[in-house]
Amino acid sequence: MKKTLLIVVIILAVIIALPVINLIRWSNLSKKPLDIIIVDKTVPTLEREHHKPFTWILTNERFVKKENSASYSYTKDYYGFFPQRPLREKKWDKKDYRLSDVINLADKNDAIYFTDTYGVFFNDWFRGINKSRKSRKIYGGLNNNDFLLLKEMKDRNKLIIMEYNAFDYPTAQFDSFRTQEKLGISFSGWTGKYFSSLDTTGTNFPVWMTAMYRKEYKKPWTFKKPGVVILKEKDIVVLEEGIQLKNTIPHIITDAASCQKYGVPASVAFDQWFDIIDPLQNKVISKFKLDTTPLGDSLLINNALQNDFPAVVQDPVTQRTYYFSGDFATYDVPFWTARLKGVEKLKGVLFSDKPDDTRRFFWLYYKPLISGIFTDYYVSLNKK
Repeated sequence: MKKTLLIVVIILAVIIALPVINLIRWSNLSKKPLDIIIVDKTVPTLEREHHKPFTWILTNERFVKKENSASYSYTKDYYGFFPQRPLREKKWDKKDYRLSDVINLADKNDAIYFTDTYGVFFNDWFRGINKSRKSRKIYGGLNNNDFLLLKEMKDRNKLIIMEYNAFDYPTAQFDSFRTQEKLGISFSGWTGKYFSSLDTTGTNFPVWMTAMYRKEYKKPWTFKKPGVVILKEKDIVVLEEGIQLKNTIPHIITDAASCQKYGVPASVAFDQWFDIIDPLQNKVISKFKLDTTPLGDSLLINNALQNDFPAVVQDPVTQRTYYFSGDFATYDVPFWTARLKGVEKLKGVLFSDKPDDTRRFFWLYYKPLISGIFTDYYVSLNKK
């Protein structure tokens, strides 16, 4: 009995000691001062899941603000939509930069990351209403000031990262076109997502897709299995498990050189929204891959699509401008773990060895990718 109790005490002591040790290790890391503009217009909840993972990485890697050497706050240090407490009252505020602020912001800051520019809409803000694809916009969309700030940052050879859905609705066509032109890419108009079930009785399935399908194909929506839906303004393509797809979850594939440079795996599952772009002259670091059957290939070809397309592209000249063709910065990571060094090594708790475990994306791909990009950039700035 005493021996069992001793073992339990030792186990509890180790469980308590490990976070403390990792907190001390994190505290001893050298701070890396870097002024970063974070833009997130899609914040319908207090969790701020569309930029919190990025801020988590900044904190974990000890990137701090130059002015006071403080870590970045995911609740305060961003431009965009700010929901107010209590959330049930549906009050909100916004933090925008004006045209007169653009030059000063570009001069003062080292980097900018547009984590999400889609915005907040009536259907998102007032939960339980999800009947249409496009509802009334409350706030959002890439605008003229965003483009001008991006342009000024690029002209100064600053680090720029932009994510999925900067070019589609609700961004105006003119702002979309010139932003694509500035980034040197071309948006096809197609976006898509994996769904663990295409059954419309599921709680989170966007039922407006079924109306699109019925209108285009003149037949009912009968899909029930997991699958991928790809759509544009009036067109929709459905790829279902066992028919058009072998393995339903899209994977991000990275070549050997980029794997070595950024410390990312050769393949990782991804279940969030993505868009399809033409990289033009940009370097493709990673690409999405759909595991299609011959029937799936034919369906894609009929819509001028392929089963692989860019996931991460980089400006080939300055190598300081990136576009992520997926909703990368969305993950419900517990922020208190940001101050623990080596927390990502808790394999089995945070994620598994299963190739289709989508939790692996944040820990094995997004975290090392962001860390690698910003660390390389920080080192290059401090070589001057």
